[in-house]
Amino acid sequence: MTRVLVVDDQRLIREGIASLLGIQPGVEVVGTAADGHEAVEQAVLLAPDVVLMDVRMPGMDGVEAVASLRRRAPACKVVMLTTFDDEDYVVRSLRAGASGYLLKDLPSQELAAAVKLAAAGVAQFDPAAAARLAAVLDRSGGEREPLTVREVEVLRLVASGATNKEIAERLYLSEGTVKNHISRILGRLGLRDRTQAALYAQSRGLV
Repeated sequence: MTRVLVVDDQRLIREGIASLLGIQPGVEVVGTAADGHEAVEQAVLLAPDVVLMDVRMPGMDGVEAVASLRRRAPACKVVMLTTFDDEDYVVRSLRAGASGYLLKDLPSQELAAAVKLAAAGVAQFDPAAAARLAAVLDRSGGEREPLTVREVEVLRLVASGATNKEIAERLYLSEGTVKNHISRILGRLGLRDRTQAALYAQSRGLV
């Protein structure tokens, strides 16, 4: 059972999302919050697996709340759920520590699946958000050394949510070798972490 906290400043939307998710198998909505401050307090109190976080909210917005949750409830995965696919919001959310960025027009079944995957450590991104972040990465990366065939294989498995151990078993490598491959991939592509690597792979059709 994946435990979820729903955060949105509009009561009708907040309660609607909570109701739709609550009837999906394998998902339990443990609480709701109306702004960033309340989201952080509820997350610390309830320890959900995933926080679905709106971006634009009065007081503490979603991006600020993500940064606070990284410090106060680091075990929670935070997925932004918003109507805005603005490049600045996407980039700021991921830099703050969000594990995904989805738009509110997502069908409830797909949202439930995304929540479960996020809890399992698989980054979730709306295609429009993925394209916007990929454009930012392209602009900031400059000239890059191309990946080897093996590194592309590792990158695809990272994007699918596989752990280092699972990648090692799949490709008949040691976990240390997998770690080295991932470090080189991040360095060559100018990426910060596995989440950005997963997004990069998704935006280029590798998964």
